[in-house]
Amino acid sequence: MRIIGGKYSRRIFRPPANLPVRPTTDLARESLFNILEQKTTLEESNTLDLFSGTGAIAYEFASRGCRHALAVEKNFRCVQFIRDTALSFGMDQIKVIKADVFRYLQSTSRKFDIIFADPPYALENIPEIRDIVFERELLLPGGWLVIEHPAEVDL
Repeated sequence: MRIIGGKYSRRIFRPPANLPVRPTTDLARESLFNILEQKTTLEESNTLDLFSGTGAIAYEFASRGCRHALAVEKNFRCVQFIRDTALSFGMDQIKVIKADVFRYLQSTSRKFDIIFADPPYALENIPEIRDIVFERELLLPGGWLVIEHPAEVDL
């Protein structure tokens, strides 16, 4: 896998084969960040990457100049991989929390410019992510919430 754009563009990272992840493809990440860069300013933003997996989205945020990129992931091996990769790239703005996403969202008081969620498609309560974010007012004014989901989930 590689970082698509920004300061660390074309940097390669190789997640171990045994991570329980479904990474967002390069093409999908490129499209997502093209849209975000047209709609908002990524530089100096505070971002949240939920269900982080390999950390690919957090690396993209960091590469494009975000102030803080918080990655939330419950799998220990994924957390270690994200920490190690961020450290090896010198991405000091990335912090990783090992936690259940729903518990984290219910307990945090932080607010973000961009929240990105890529939950497992088999997860039955995907709409709860949206509900919690808006009920708890976790987005800053003008903020963006992006949730990847299967076509059968109506958000």
